[in-house]
Amino acid sequence: MRGWWQDLTDLVLPTECGGCGRPRTALCDECRAALCGAVPRRARPEPEPPGLPVVLAAVPYEDAARAVLLAHKERGALGLAAPLGAALAAAVCAVLRGESLAAGESRGRGDTGARSGVGGTQDGPQGRVMPVSLVPVPSSRAAVRARGHDPARRIAFAAAGELRRAGIPARVLAVLRQRRAVADQSGLDSRQRQANVAGALEVAAGGGRLLGGEGRVVVVDDLMTTGASLAEAARALRAVHTEENRGAEAVRGPVSGGARRSVSGCGKAIGAAVVAAPPDSFEINRN
Repeated sequence: MRGWWQDLTDLVLPTECGGCGRPRTALCDECRAALCGAVPRRARPEPEPPGLPVVLAAVPYEDAARAVLLAHKERGALGLAAPLGAALAAAVCAVLRGESLAAGESRGRGDTGARSGVGGTQDGPQGRVMPVSLVPVPSSRAAVRARGHDPARRIAFAAAGELRRAGIPARVLAVLRQRRAVADQSGLDSRQRQANVAGALEVAAGGGRLLGGEGRVVVVDDLMTTGASLAEAARALRAVHTEENRGAEAVRGPVSGGARRSVSGCGKAIGAAVVAAPPDSFEINRN
């Protein structure tokens, strides 16, 4: 109800820019350009938590980008999900291009495979564009109740729509769920956050089958700080593959010894994409 009411309010009442506060616009041209016009780059927190996938971020978490993310997440400015989704879609494309380059495409010196905009090189066999599954990091039930929505999930759906309009088959698989309560992450350092979320996520029943289809899997979130949540999400996805492999090993044919069923689950490389990350986590700022 809160989401429906907020959407209606945004349509009929005067608003202000979520980035700079300029009146009569939900997002001014300057703030939209700051959010969606940058080249996504790899972000690596220090220290880097074990198991963290390669993370591509659309923009640094500062200035207009920070204001827009907070307005969407904490103040319920739901109309900002569309531009945030566009920024996330660009980061997802950067992940896919990086994977294509790692698989054998040529790369110039210093090229991370991240170019601005949506679309690009992620062709499969016979030049077919491979699908991508976006797996959002879930908010806690308490946070969803307090905010009235799940920010990362909402942005993921907006990003999937942006990708599909660019010709990339994309879907959102909200298969992760919290298996236990976690403390509020604010105020915790990197090690404390890792301990707080360790083992906290799992793939819901039937999620492994959905993840087992063709294409790429990209974990998505609105913001990366220490990387602990992204690393835990990737661990939970990899655990499905490990568990199902064990199940397949136990069911073998009497003659050939081959598994009687194909193994589904997330036995593929996992990437990660976020709208924003701390400025000092971007590799360009490192010696």
